Amino acid sequence: MSNFTTPGVYIQEISTLPASIAAVETAIPAFIGHTQKADGGALRVPTRISSMLEYEAIFGGPNLEGISVSIQDTFTGLDGQPATLQTRKITASLSGSPSPFKMYPSLRHYFDNGGGPCYIVSVNTYSSNPTNDGPTVLGSLRHGLAMLEKVDEPTLIVFPDYMTVASFQPVYTDALAQCDKLQDRFVILDVKENTTNPFQDAVNFRNNGIGSGNLKYGAAYYPNLKTSYSYGFNPSAVILAQSHEYKGLGTSNPVISNTLNGVTLASLEATDPSLHRAIFAEINKLKVDLPPSPAVAGVYARVDSQRGVWKAPANEDIRGVVGPAVKITNEQQASLNVDASSGKSINAIRTFTGKGTLIWGARTLAGNDNEWRYVPVRRLFIFIEESVKKATEFVVFEPNDANTWLRVKTMIENFLSKLWRDGALAGAKPEDAFFVKVGLGVTMTAQDILEGRMNVEIGLAAVRPAEFIILKFSHKLQEA
Repeated sequence: MSNFTTPGVYIQEISTLPASIAAVETAIPAFIGHTQKADGGALRVPTRISSMLEYEAIFGGPNLEGISVSIQDTFTGLDGQPATLQTRKITASLSGSPSPFKMYPSLRHYFDNGGGPCYIVSVNTYSSNPTNDGPTVLGSLRHGLAMLEKVDEPTLIVFPDYMTVASFQPVYTDALAQCDKLQDRFVILDVKENTTNPFQDAVNFRNNGIGSGNLKYGAAYYPNLKTSYSYGFNPSAVILAQSHEYKGLGTSNPVISNTLNGVTLASLEATDPSLHRAIFAEINKLKVDLPPSPAVAGVYARVDSQRGVWKAPANEDIRGVVGPAVKITNEQQASLNVDASSGKSINAIRTFTGKGTLIWGARTLAGNDNEWRYVPVRRLFIFIEESVKKATEFVVFEPNDANTWLRVKTMIENFLSKLWRDGALAGAKPEDAFFVKVGLGVTMTAQDILEGRMNVEIGLAAVRPAEFIILKFSHKLQEA
């Protein structure tokens, strides 16, 4: 209280409005994997970016693939005379297996599908590991995940690099354990090591790719996606292989000059620009296959922004794709979506005529859990819990009395009322949608107060997606 000693008029502002809760971000993914470089001390340090330009400046571009180009020429002409080129067939192909390091195209896919700010955890450069399926890589990924634990903002975890199911199990298990520990993030998983058999892929993933704990904090997606992105390559390393075929008249071939065999693609830019462009066009027809998790993270961000975290990120189109690598039937999806023994649901990505490629599932790995079966329910609770937690930190060390209890209760009720009006909570009226309880004899005993505890109980009626729409038809008898 102020001591007034000088005569005059004094102004005191009285706060009558309750404190408010600011909604936290819901779709800030962290991508953990390998990059071309990591400038400015970004190696193994979670780094926030908001565009591909920022990514390229700090982490570089894609891993360059080996490309083989063959040119088959058909000539005609008279004996002993210079030949005339009739047809030319250019064929481009990868000279080996595609790179397992998918961070760069995955980021493109994420942003193209509506993604915003995100974190990059570069665990190593492309050249640091000859293979992406060994203990060195596994340790690097787990170390990057441990570094991410120290950063509060990320809400999603994504691993875009390719490894076998069995090799990735420790990483996925650690990620789910981190989510359970921090209770503020969610893992988007890929069914690694895709084959052409969805049943076998599901069995491999459920038995070898994931443990049995903390399943409510993750969701798996299948299969890989055929994208519209081209491979990165070095034109100076592309060496042409030329072959000739003569289809002319006479007893001997015309004079054919072998001018392209062994020439690099880069050198053609100055000597034969037309052929240079034609070869580039053929190489760009080779498209990258990507795991679904980066695009799904972008869809999460898009749906959260347009509708809200309570809207299921399903029946949503995936952009920048030609289609799924494996086409899934209704019968095959049934075994992916529901598994009575393990409960580890796998969300299918399917293509539909006239609609394109859609995410056709919204279950967590805890597919047999009535409470945490659906992705939007789990993420809605994470969102509300984190928002309320951060907003109530100002109450720490405040008097544990009725005035403080009322402030906290009013603040939380105002926040939940807005969510109910936005459609996040079910119920005809607010009291049907949620409750907030706090007080002596309600949530606390005298012993709780003596020990400095203030217990607040919050109940929520979360909206759930309509996963199965049943339309019942019957014949109506003709009336006279």
